[in-house]
Amino acid sequence: MTNDKLIWQADFYRRPWRDDTGQVLWELLICDAEGGSRSDHRTGNFRYEAICPQAAANASWLVEQLQLAASQLPDIIQVFRPQSLSLIAAAGQKLGIPVEPTRRTGALKQWLRSRIPQYSTNGESYNPLAIDKPPPVPLPENLWGDRWRFASLPAGDLEAAFKDRPLPILDMPESLLPLNLGLASTIAVPGVIIYGDRKSMQLARWLQAAQPIALNYVSGELAGLVLEAGLADRWVVATFSDSEAIASAQTYAQRQQQSQGLHFLLVQPDDSGMTYTGFWLLRDE
Repeated sequence: MTNDKLIWQADFYRRPWRDDTGQVLWELLICDAEGGSRSDHRTGNFRYEAICPQAAANASWLVEQLQLAASQLPDIIQVFRPQSLSLIAAAGQKLGIPVEPTRRTGALKQWLRSRIPQYSTNGESYNPLAIDKPPPVPLPENLWGDRWRFASLPAGDLEAAFKDRPLPILDMPESLLPLNLGLASTIAVPGVIIYGDRKSMQLARWLQAAQPIALNYVSGELAGLVLEAGLADRWVVATFSDSEAIASAQTYAQRQQQSQGLHFLLVQPDDSGMTYTGFWLLRDE
């Protein structure tokens, strides 16, 4: 995705409001991907909102609103909500606009957070960012590698360590680079390394298709690592119950807090340090 493309982020979903006839109201919000930080329409400061009753919430209404939103239609529309995807994709198809499902819609989510007071009715809170997520399922056995371990790298070394390496799969969004997050160079950025052996490339390709977002430690009687991916997918990457692994996992989680949630996932064939298969910078949305 090149920087000169015009990207909109959109959400279309029911809100805790009703019209005079008692119909539930749906709200459409559209902003550009930069969140209104600059005055140029292509790089920021574009917002559009519209409301319709639930009976009118369809692709045809969306097509009309997208055409009304601005004189120039976007090159891509990004959508984070699974329940919004099919309708917005149908509207995008009619207008020839690709729709990209992704959790990385920071500008839109920031706008939604700022609107939370408007959504509260009768003293009841409403979280417009809430997504129903299914229970995590085990990673397919045919993908699992030889072994894995926790790791960390100083924030100041992270970009240089991987950005210019000839990795088959490299996912380092500019917005997640330590410098752009304002992290001190000495902050330890935690990560997980999976040694895939002969399955290294197969695993890396599967991960890239799954669109990894975060790899989080989940405590409990049987602790583990859960991969957040796609729009709402969750995968159990590992489980463990021994005290040494749990202590390492707790350190991993603590370092995530210290690094503003930034962490990484690295897949490599073995521990020789000679070959890397895939690298992802991750941060929970």
